[in-house]
Formats: sequence, structure tokens, C-alpha cells
Amino acid sequence: MEIKDSKPKSLLYLDGVSVSFDGFKALNSLSFVVEPGELRAIIGPNGAGKTTMMDIITGKTRPDSGTVLFEEKVDLTKRDEADIAQLGIGRKFQKPTVFESHTVWDNLELALNRKRGVFATLFYRLSGEDRDRIEEILATIRLTHRRDELAANLSHGQKQWLEIGMLLAQEPKLLLVDEPVAGMTDAETAETAILLREIAKSRSVVVVEHDMGFIRDLGVKVTCLAEGSVLAEGSIDFVSNDPKVIENYLGR
Repeated sequence: MEIKDSKPKSLLYLDGVSVSFDGFKALNSLSFVVEPGELRAIIGPNGAGKTTMMDIITGKTRPDSGTVLFEEKVDLTKRDEADIAQLGIGRKFQKPTVFESHTVWDNLELALNRKRGVFATLFYRLSGEDRDRIEEILATIRLTHRRDELAANLSHGQKQWLEIGMLLAQEPKLLLVDEPVAGMTDAETAETAILLREIAKSRSVVVVEHDMGFIRDLGVKVTCLAEGSVLAEGSIDFVSNDPKVIENYLGR
């Protein structure tokens, strides 16, 4: 008896996506698939289309043509940014934006409440379940021991982790993370690779990064973009030995 796999084969599906700004083709027939529970790294030179791709997935930019599907049925090109966030797509920008004058715990509590709307948040009491969830996130992001400290007192790397935690509080199915290790110490960089691999056990994560040592530490499938489309895809060794990748990116 054949058991059919009920899990969707793609969480995120881009096919033939193109977009131009003032005649410049930022994305040129980009096709890209992320599976449920996959951690994927994206590399490529500046201007390769990495940010534009994230903008299209999150509804900030509309493509001129192409298909963008989430969970195989939701057409992201028809949704706005707030809608897409509600669907379970979280994005972390390069520069951390945490509430510096609040404690680490309060930052996570605020993020947890974001779904509830402003009015509900004002009168909301944390449930035991919420407390457990915050404790769990603190452990994941390595900040249990700093829970009562102001976010302003964290190192740059720890602020990045806190912001990842704030996104996790919103229970995303897909997390888009932009250059998480820029400005981190070597120790923080190595720890971030472990942290992202842990997070990817329960959701899909797409990481855009320039730090090749960090990408090697992640040990996942790598997609190299150039001039708005996929140049090469595979393991870091496969991609970094590709003559086109060397010429377009690594050789610079």
C-alpha cells in the first residue's frame, strides 16, 4: 500500500520572476524553491538581486512578471506586507531594531503580543503558555542570563539574536535573515550558525550572507545569484568551484 506524503513539496516557490527599476533588471526570470523545514543560504555580488528577491517575497515590491507562491497555493504577488507577515513570513533586516530602553524579556513579550493589536496588548496578561514560550526563545537565542537587562546593554551580536527571537515570537513558517553576522565577533558568528540550524528544525530559514566562512559553517544548500537570476546552486564546495561563480563573485 502506497502512503501518500501529505506535506507540501515547496513552502516558497518563485518561477520566472522579473522586475525592473528605471530600465535596470533587478530580477531576471528568477526561479527559486524552498522546501518546508529547509535552511538555505544565498550569496552573490552586490546588485545580484538578493534584497529585491526578499522585497518581493514580503510584498514590499511587486514583480513585473512571474509566479510567487507560499505553501503552494497563496499568491504572494496579490498580498500586501501586513497580510504576508500574518501568513507566517518573517524578515530580519541587516541592522538590528530592538527596543533599547526595554529589557530583553520585554522585547520578546512585545513581539509575542504584536499579533493581538494595540488595544488588546494594553490589557493583556501573560499566560503561563506565553511565559514558557518566552523562556524557550531566550534559551534558543542564548540570552536567558541577560533576560532582565536592557537591550541597549547587549553586544551587537546579542542584539541580532534578540531580533531573531522577536521574529520567532511571531511563529513564522519562513524566516528571511539578511546578513546576520555582519559586525559580529568570530565566536558570535560561529554561535549564530548553530542557532540558525536549531531554528531550522521547526521552520524554513533563508539566509543572505557574504561571509563565506559562516556559510561553510551552516553546511546547507547554497544559491548564488548574479544579475537577477540563479548562477549556481548546490553545496558550498560545488558552488565555490563553479567557474561562473568564481568569475562573477568570488574572484572580486
